[in-house]
Amino acid sequence: MSKESVLAHLWQQQGDPTRGGSVCAAGDCQSCLATIDGIAYTRMCRTPWRDGMHVEPHPHGDQLPALESRGNRAATIARTMHCDVVVIGQGSAGLAAAAEARALGRDVVTLDTGDGQDAIGIYPGPLVVARTDAGMWHLYPRIEIVVATGAAEIQPVVPGNDLRGLVTARAAESLSAAGIDLGRIVAVGTPPREVACTVAVGALVRFEASATDASRVGAVIARDDRGVEQRHVCDTVSLGLGLAPRDALLRMARGTNVHGVGDVLRAPDLPPCPTAGIVCACLGVTVDDLRSVHARGFHELELVKRATLAGTGPCQGAACVPHVRAFLAAQGAALQPPFTARPLTRQITLGEVAAGAHHVATPRTALDAEHRALGAQMERLGGWWRPWHYGDVDAEYHAVRTAVSLCDVSTLGKMQVSGPGAVALLEHLYPVPIVSLKPGRSRYVLLLDERGYVIDDGMVCRDGETRFTLTFTSGGSTFAELWIRDWAESLNADVRIMNQTTSLGAINVTGPRATKLLALAGVTTPPAFLHHDTLDVAGICCRVFRLSFTGEVSYELHHAAADSVVLWRRLMELGRDLGIRPHGLEALMKLRLEKGHVIVGQDTDFDSTPRRLNHEWAVRLEKPAFVGRHAVIRTNAIPLDRQLCGFEMDGIAPAEGATIWHRDAFAGYITSATWSPTMRRSVMLGWLHLSNGELPTIITIDGRPARRVATPFYDPEGARARA
Repeated sequence: MSKESVLAHLWQQQGDPTRGGSVCAAGDCQSCLATIDGIAYTRMCRTPWRDGMHVEPHPHGDQLPALESRGNRAATIARTMHCDVVVIGQGSAGLAAAAEARALGRDVVTLDTGDGQDAIGIYPGPLVVARTDAGMWHLYPRIEIVVATGAAEIQPVVPGNDLRGLVTARAAESLSAAGIDLGRIVAVGTPPREVACTVAVGALVRFEASATDASRVGAVIARDDRGVEQRHVCDTVSLGLGLAPRDALLRMARGTNVHGVGDVLRAPDLPPCPTAGIVCACLGVTVDDLRSVHARGFHELELVKRATLAGTGPCQGAACVPHVRAFLAAQGAALQPPFTARPLTRQITLGEVAAGAHHVATPRTALDAEHRALGAQMERLGGWWRPWHYGDVDAEYHAVRTAVSLCDVSTLGKMQVSGPGAVALLEHLYPVPIVSLKPGRSRYVLLLDERGYVIDDGMVCRDGETRFTLTFTSGGSTFAELWIRDWAESLNADVRIMNQTTSLGAINVTGPRATKLLALAGVTTPPAFLHHDTLDVAGICCRVFRLSFTGEVSYELHHAAADSVVLWRRLMELGRDLGIRPHGLEALMKLRLEKGHVIVGQDTDFDSTPRRLNHEWAVRLEKPAFVGRHAVIRTNAIPLDRQLCGFEMDGIAPAEGATIWHRDAFAGYITSATWSPTMRRSVMLGWLHLSNGELPTIITIDGRPARRVATPFYDPEGARARA
């Protein structure tokens, strides 16, 4: 140990501070785990001592360490570095590998635990992540990674192997070199170098506790070649039982340009089959536990690990895997390789995991302060901060159904596509005709992938012969942009694409008095249903889209985001005598559900086809080509297995996600549910499985009867939206 470790310091000051079991002093066992300065599962042997540290060695047994705050810690810094070669481990083999690479003129970064640089993983990239005294290092080698982590000493598995006073031969050497008096030392196997000890000849049998301290070793029993047991009284037992390659990083890095040098490539010394004692000291797995799971049919190493949890503790199998392999081999199976290495070879804190990652702030619309000033409860939805309600959901709902209301819909995806190739591109992307859409008109569209599954929906609005405005859902707009740009590039389309989601605000004016409010705002000739126009609204230039998500007369006012606050305030003032009030998403969910409108991502699944969504009307298979057409034709030929349906029931609405039952069998689940103040019953959308080739009409939800009905639930003719 180049620096005095916490283990050496405490041992020197107060005696053995470990939890019991064999101590390796090399970070391969669980014996010296402690909570240091409030961070649990810290290895005393790998942590340099400094004055003022607060150290609580982990207790023996199943009791978890007590965690407590030690004040605010500085954020862990992550440093990204690029080099030619990374060499992990600076023993003789690692030093030689680093020197060889430097001789070839390569830029080399070395890591060594003795210098406070602990490699915790190798990942695709390739990327080496290391915890260091200066924070986390993220290393990207251009040429290769060399693993020179050496070999770990094999731990003993015999009765009494949980006693204190057991050390590996290397640990005996390093502790003695640190000036620690280990008392009478008896060595089993290869003795420690330059350490006075008595050698116990023969095979290790068991350890016996001291007569004065039941937690410490008092004697070791060895059996010679004649089968005679010899008892050796001692204070400490040094264990030189062989070596196993410390190759977790190599096993983790399969498939990348990584190679090992030195003892990490050595063949492991297989210990004798254990017959008694603790195999996995991290989790208390015994030899009897191995026998039990083996008798129940768990014969593969990976299955034994899962059945017993051996190898899943802090040492990640470094101490127990050689013995589990030996046990399985002794049962007649071929010697099995070590199991797959875990994503981390060392425990690290969440701060160290997150180092270098930055939270992307949740975006806010230009009206965020207006909503908060009105007392809105803000929630994150679709990637944005949005008003969930303003304190009175019923009043917000009735303002839409009986008067006029405003809703901030600035979060909708908004995109302009223009150029000579715009029509051809959109014809290829959408399953409805685009060429027939006249300037000033809008059309509802689904966006399908190549498998015919719905990935988003929105509107296509034609502004001119070669210019279109597209809208998407709030949560899907980013992917939709990537999707359209990718197709435009693949088709070599002559188009210009501009994402206007954040530069444009949008306010939905909705309700029976919406047209009257626009008249007060100076719009005497508003667009007809599914038309749009550029108009001045209360002195603000807006693109006015006539459509409806609420089921009432609605106008979406798209405008420069810088004008959002002025437009909102003017509309609120002009609508004062009309009973205006804003509504949030909670009221909007009720309104849209009464109309049976689908929300992609909530009512849809990853494999939702237009037919399953009951949206075949939004697909025109007579079109010769569009993305997903062949998949739609193929899946339409398969008998329908389930469909998104509308339901209604008396009483309060069930929870979204509630199970649908039909004749005591699972029949589906609810995706959206609400109590409808207008319908005076609960209305729902949900996935319903066919029974005997038909969709059931009467089903059960929450133990109550419900009816499958057609949608929309409210104003099925759509007369109110078109008024």
